[in-house]
Amino acid sequence: MDTIKANPDIVKKTTYSILFIISFSHLINDLLQAVVPSIYPLLKDNFNLSFTQIGIITFTYQIVASILQPFVGMYTDKKSKPYSLIVGMCFTMIGLFFVSIASSFINLLLSVSLIGIGSSIFHPESSRVAHLASGGKRGLAQSIFQLGGNAGSAIGPLLAAFIVIPHGQSYIAWFCIIALVGVFALYKIAIWYTAHLSERNANKASHQIETHHLSKNRVIASLIILLVLIFSKYFYMSSITSYYTFFLIDKFHITIQQSQVYLFLFSGAVAAGTLIGGPIGDRYGRKYVIWVSILGVAPFTLMLPYVSLFWVGTLSVIIGLILSSAFSAILVYATELMPGKVGLVAGLFFGFAFGMGGLGSAVLGKIADATSIEYVFKICAFLPLIGVITGFLPNLEKKKKAQE
Repeated sequence: MDTIKANPDIVKKTTYSILFIISFSHLINDLLQAVVPSIYPLLKDNFNLSFTQIGIITFTYQIVASILQPFVGMYTDKKSKPYSLIVGMCFTMIGLFFVSIASSFINLLLSVSLIGIGSSIFHPESSRVAHLASGGKRGLAQSIFQLGGNAGSAIGPLLAAFIVIPHGQSYIAWFCIIALVGVFALYKIAIWYTAHLSERNANKASHQIETHHLSKNRVIASLIILLVLIFSKYFYMSSITSYYTFFLIDKFHITIQQSQVYLFLFSGAVAAGTLIGGPIGDRYGRKYVIWVSILGVAPFTLMLPYVSLFWVGTLSVIIGLILSSAFSAILVYATELMPGKVGLVAGLFFGFAFGMGGLGSAVLGKIADATSIEYVFKICAFLPLIGVITGFLPNLEKKKKAQE
């Protein structure tokens, strides 16, 4: 670590390597977190759970992450903690281990709470790492970072389908080995992060914070619009992540493992779409990416509940590709609205996304118990129409050019 500190130029040369390592760490983090939702059919049978209880599991994990993340982000804006990333991964690993040995519904809730704590620590600081290593290409950096998370969300259900589903709940413990790999990767990140902070502190004058000339009220209004868009995206996403497998099994009578393959295809499309959105936002403007990503997916979500299995799979891939580019663009847009507050913005938006996902899962589980899984997908199909409010966002790119 001393060698790196003595040669700050190394920090600048390793930007892309750091982006890929933090993306890989995000892959591991989200892979581990995707294991629990992907085995909901198994847990439902093991513990004789209702859809409402399934929703409560997701709600518990995501509400813990939702509440804590903004506070973690606010704290680390003032005092960066490079090695806290390792602590976050350890919480996730311990939570997964306890899920593997849980013997009651209450134990499951306590276990997923630990995973939520891990998430709340990981996301704000890892987003800051991506921001610091971006070299100004923030959309691309966020896309690379988000690509890892979405890839992990895609791989997690597939691994669970072939490791946990055939052998049982106890086999979740094997995923702790993957968590240890994540700890090693994050140790490398922590070394770079520490050196980078030292270099920045030594050259504070050369690091200027970008500003804009929007009024405080306009900034607040824009943030509210972004949060409403997050609500639309993640409420819909929760219908897929928590109930897509049940929808496929109930409507088309396929096996659990077959349903996991369809979930993998959707998650894979999300991962691919994420990588596209950031660079397009850097080039053409993030507002347009947000608009197309959320509102543009509406025709496909409206068709999905009414078509055959083949077209359900096809439409879910299209939906994943289009919808996935929104979050990177929203997050970078928000950091430009609040310059110098990367941790707070990341914590707020990741936290709100998790909260909406958890709340959506709980509400939709209650609706599914009262009606049907198919009905859930029919009403959720209208959520992307909320994307029309993107038109009220200011175009920051034009304001920057005007200043130049």
